Amino acid sequence: MTREEAPALKDVISGVAPISIAPYKMAPVELQELKKQIEELLKKEFIRSSTSPWGAPVLFVKKKDGSMRLCVDYRQLNRVTVKNKYQLPRIDDLLDQLKGATIFSNIDLRSGCWQLRIAEKDIPKTAFRTRYGHYECLVMPFGLTNVAPAFMALMNRTFHEYLDQFVIIFIHDILVYSRSMEEHEQHLRIVLQILKEKELYAKLSKCEFWISQEGFLGHVISVDGVIPDPAKVKAIMEWRVPKNATEVRSFLGLAGYYRRFVEGFSIIAGPLTKLLRKGVAF
Repeated sequence: MTREEAPALKDVISGVAPISIAPYKMAPVELQELKKQIEELLKKEFIRSSTSPWGAPVLFVKKKDGSMRLCVDYRQLNRVTVKNKYQLPRIDDLLDQLKGATIFSNIDLRSGCWQLRIAEKDIPKTAFRTRYGHYECLVMPFGLTNVAPAFMALMNRTFHEYLDQFVIIFIHDILVYSRSMEEHEQHLRIVLQILKEKELYAKLSKCEFWISQEGFLGHVISVDGVIPDPAKVKAIMEWRVPKNATEVRSFLGLAGYYRRFVEGFSIIAGPLTKLLRKGVAF
């Protein structure tokens, strides 16, 4: 875990009293899993017992592999938190740096936000209530409104010297790219040494090294250039006909992500965009 403290919460809006919400009802199997995961988090010193006047409820979200991820419902806290305005990078700008690269390595930081400590003054705000007690987080938990910009800022500070030279970073994903095998060996040594010094740890099962083609941020990158991920293109092609403005907005959000590959995208999407105007009927 890195020694840096993350300004994840910044300040709560002035005059707002602590918010505390009763725990959500859980099924017996969820309660069993809850007790198990709380014990693991306590053992890792990611959380501690709390007497904070703040308290958010928890729930489980099922992951792709069938396991359950414990999530704290921070929606009420997020509503009264001053937002971090740190800008995430434009995907287009990141991908433009890859011209001429022939070899890649992708490093996925393990539960990235959990590797950042929370400032002592902010810890009570992260408190959550459960059937088995009241706890607060010592590391940055998932679900806080400022998690992504805070972690992005840390990563940019950490790798500032090498950004757009041979390193691309998007939150917890690090892409190392090089023009030759010799360069790549040197670049990887630099990146891994920095991670070691900063005590930032990768999840090996999600990392890929020394590859000539790599999936990254919804794209496939290789020596031949950058193309949209075929699976995403298939999803767009098979999207059902939108029936309301919300569904139109969702479709345009996904399709628009690849607008750089579609000449005249705004003109083509024009009829759909008009459907988002107030008062326009389907």
